[in-house]
Amino acid sequence: MKSHFELSDELFAEQFKSCRLDPAIFSHEAHLRLAWIHIHQYGVDTAIETICEQLVAFVDALGARDKYNKTLTIAAIRAVNHFMNKSDANNFYDFIQQFPRLNYNFRELISAHYQVDIYKSELAKQEYLEPDLLPFS
Repeated sequence: MKSHFELSDELFAEQFKSCRLDPAIFSHEAHLRLAWIHIHQYGVDTAIETICEQLVAFVDALGARDKYNKTLTIAAIRAVNHFMNKSDANNFYDFIQQFPRLNYNFRELISAHYQVDIYKSELAKQEYLEPDLLPFS
């Protein structure tokens, strides 16, 4: 399999939840898709809770716990939610076409919210840091 788009939303979410998703297709874009699916199904607060739990289980299953970053995970979900509130797309493919900067300029987008480098901060990996420059709306 070359892309997460080869899976339906339901199969993609189920494979991720059960830690059976091929890690080779779990790209940054796939992270965004997971957020989009969960926000649509459960709302942003529950999406944050379930994705954090499932992502920890996923990286643990891969023996890659050091890759998990709680602040980055929650910030990404909040960013997706922000753009979903501006979108009329009814599927992730159309959504990401409408807001490609989520996919291609994500670091820049996040840096508008955080003064601290959340990619390198050990504290940001362990606990959620609220934005110190611009809150997510």
